[in-house]
Parts: sequence; structure tokens; C-alpha cells
Amino acid sequence: MVQARAPGKINVFLEVGTLGADGYHEIATAYQAVSLYEEVRASHASDFSVSFTGSVDLTGLRTDGSNLAIRAASMLARKTGYREGVKLEIEKNVPVAGGMGGGSADAAATLVACDALWGTGLSKEELLDLAARLGPDVPFALTGGTAIGTGRGDQLSAALAKGQFNWVLVISDQVLRTPDVYEELDRHRERHVLDISPARTQPQVEANVLQALRAGDAHLLGESLHNDLQAAALHLAPELAGILELGEENGAIAGIVSGSGPTIAFLAADLDGALELQVALSAARMNAVRVTAPVHGARLVGD
Repeated sequence: MVQARAPGKINVFLEVGTLGADGYHEIATAYQAVSLYEEVRASHASDFSVSFTGSVDLTGLRTDGSNLAIRAASMLARKTGYREGVKLEIEKNVPVAGGMGGGSADAAATLVACDALWGTGLSKEELLDLAARLGPDVPFALTGGTAIGTGRGDQLSAALAKGQFNWVLVISDQVLRTPDVYEELDRHRERHVLDISPARTQPQVEANVLQALRAGDAHLLGESLHNDLQAAALHLAPELAGILELGEENGAIAGIVSGSGPTIAFLAADLDGALELQVALSAARMNAVRVTAPVHGARLVGD
């Protein structure tokens, strides 16, 4: 048996470009990997299977061939000519459909675990190539740290980040499907075409975000947080607006919907601030989790 873990992510900046002829949007995002992990145990088997346990709601998770972890293992087997299967047992701590890349983390950890279990010995570049074919967030789950993603988010370039940022996540019971949020963004832009600036064909991460990350300056980063999908997520799940307000009333520098939501990420000034914010949000019956960033990407762990 081999065990690997991969982190969830938050998007500290996300700009969404115009809708392309292929039905997809170009994006520019700044990712940070956070200390909330998916744990994958891989064991030898004659076929491919996956089962789940964990601290989050597991409703709706698929265990057939459409599951991203199964797809990752199958793709690795095809590429390397491996003729057996694998039994995957995944402990999920990243919320399902929460805008934090939990399924992508499962896939990244599965690639690392199966490569070690089967002794297939792929290079990091080969694993990244497979990751990019599995989905736009999978390469980042593999690399971790802080990075800029362009294209569909899968074209990564490392970003310098100094020190440690303290975040408090509010995990919602609401489920927001990423395609639904993008569709709502397109409708939002059509409704407000006279009120908001037109989307850029080639979005880009703002310079002040990179400066804040480089400086390790939480207050500067708080002023720079941005997510084009936030308005759409709030329209589909209006109760998220109250959560954002509550966090900022209780000492958060700033709050942001993570990715397509509904997870809310609050940036705290320091560890003490994060602890106080977590206590306040928990007292308001929120599922509040304190994490730090950046952390490493997918890697093997001991038993």
C-alpha cells in the first residue's frame, strides 16, 4: 500500500475572459495551496475501484469510471503499459463541489501514489502532462505552492510568495456546480453590459497581487483579492453574502468566494487573528476551518 496527499486550493485572484467559440473561457488566476488535504491510499488490485471516507459531505460522489481519481489511475496505466488495476481509498477533507479543487487533488495524489505503487517511474513533467489532460486544476494540485494559471488555469508559472498567509475557510452545505456558475457569469455580464467593464479576451493577474504575494503582505493581498465568479456565485447562493459580511465584521482583512464557490476564504492578519475569527464564525454555527498557505503539492506520505 502507498499513501499520498494533495492540498486543496484557493484562488486569491481570478479574472475570467470572454466566452470563446469552443464554449470555454480563458482565465488568469493566482492559486495558493492550503493546508487542507485529500489523503489517497493505493493498493494492488486486478481492477480499478475507489471508496471514500472523510470529514465533508460525500453525497453525490461517483465511484465509477467517471471519477477523476479512477480516470487518473487508468490514464497512468495506459501510458505506462501497466496491466493490473488499483484499489483507491480516499479520505476527503476538501469540500465536494466547494470551489477548492478537491477532485483535482484526488487525481493528483492518485497519480503520485500509483506511480510509486506500480514502479512506473514517470518524471514530474510526464505526470504534469497527464494532470493537464485530466482537468485545469490538477496540475496545480500536483505542484502546490503559489502559482499563476492561465489558459483554462492549467498553464502554470511559479509565483514567488514570502512567508505564510493565514486563512479561515467557511465550508457551506450548498453545492455550486462550476459550469452553472460560469453560465450565470455570462448572464450577469449580459444583464449589466452598460454598467460593468467588458471582459478581456486575454485576462491577466494584476501586478498588485504579485507584489503582495512577493512581499508576504497580508493587508496588501487583502486589498487585491478579486474573483470574477463571485457575483455569479452570490446570485446563485445569496446566503453567501451574509457570510462574507459576518467574517469581515469579525476581523478578517477581506473575504472572497473561492473559485466557483461556495466555500468562502477569509484572510487574517496573522495566526492570532485567524484563531479569533475561527472562534467567532464557529460561534455563529459556521463550519470554519483554519488553514495556512502556501503548502507543497501532491507527495507521498508515510504510513
